[in-house]
Amino acid sequence: MAMKFAKVIRFTYCAAPLAAALVVSVALTGCSEDSQRPTAAAPRAEPAQPVRAYEVARRDLSRRIQVSAPVQPLRTIDLAARTEGIVDEVNVEAGDRVEAGDVLARIDVSEQRAELARAEAALREAQATFDRLQRLRERDYIDEASFVTARSELDVARSNVELWKTRVEFGNIVAPIDAHVIARMVEPGAAVGRLAPAFELANLEDLVLRVGVSELDLAELEPGDEVDVRVDALAGEAPLQGVVRRIFPAAEGASRLITVEIMLPGAFERGVRPGYLARADVLVDFREDVLAVPAGSVGLGDRSYVMVIDENDELVKRGVSTGVIRGDWREITGGLQPGDRIVSSNPIDLAEGDSVRVVDTLTSEGA
Repeated sequence: MAMKFAKVIRFTYCAAPLAAALVVSVALTGCSEDSQRPTAAAPRAEPAQPVRAYEVARRDLSRRIQVSAPVQPLRTIDLAARTEGIVDEVNVEAGDRVEAGDVLARIDVSEQRAELARAEAALREAQATFDRLQRLRERDYIDEASFVTARSELDVARSNVELWKTRVEFGNIVAPIDAHVIARMVEPGAAVGRLAPAFELANLEDLVLRVGVSELDLAELEPGDEVDVRVDALAGEAPLQGVVRRIFPAAEGASRLITVEIMLPGAFERGVRPGYLARADVLVDFREDVLAVPAGSVGLGDRSYVMVIDENDELVKRGVSTGVIRGDWREITGGLQPGDRIVSSNPIDLAEGDSVRVVDTLTSEGA
């Protein structure tokens, strides 16, 4: 009996290390499996999209058109001979400055002078007859009819003198205004006919530009508007400051254009002459100091919109009211304020709430 109990104790003693070893082995195996089991991946944040921003500001979106025409005098006078005859003398050349009353040329009026002398003699005779009959009528020596006839003859004689004085005066070709001689068409010794052109005069201190403008561009154009005018002959110099003088009341039949007359103050003193080609920048749609954004930044749909970049660099879709397009810019009439930041490119691929990274900011000064 004692021997059996000893065997049991021996067996128990020997089994204990084996059980401990099995427990350790199982624990190690479990640890090994836990260490090899993959862990769940943490969610990754979407990267911010790089965008180019624009800081909303005011711009000048006024529309101008450029029209060209030759410079002309405001008024040109074709001075004609008032009588026929042979030219005795010509006192001026083309380009000369003349004043009102200056005699530019004289035509031989010897025949008219002779007729004037005859008329003056007849007037003296009629005057003497009238004076004699008037004294007789005062004494009641003649009848009233004889006196009236003498007075009528005196009036006719006076008229004849005035007639021939006028015809003699027609021999002088006289400047009617202060002007420059643009052209001279008569020479001494040449025969001229009545009303034949003799001189062309113009006041070069008053130069104008007459340009044709479409009826669609006249809505905001008014007399008094200032116009920048560049003259090809004055290349490199500052433009002339023209002023709209008048707008003609009707369109030309063939071109359907309305003539706009632009005054050029001081142009003659700067060397401008009639016939020089000039180009006028005419403001036809005034839109100064309006909000504008790059035209491509406005998305189209049921309503126009832009993508505003908020203070957290996230996108906010905002509806806007738009106006005209001028080149690369679109007018904004509502929905934005100066200083707002928007995406400057087409927003079609962007969504509200997207995070963005601004890589560049476009301003009105840098545009």
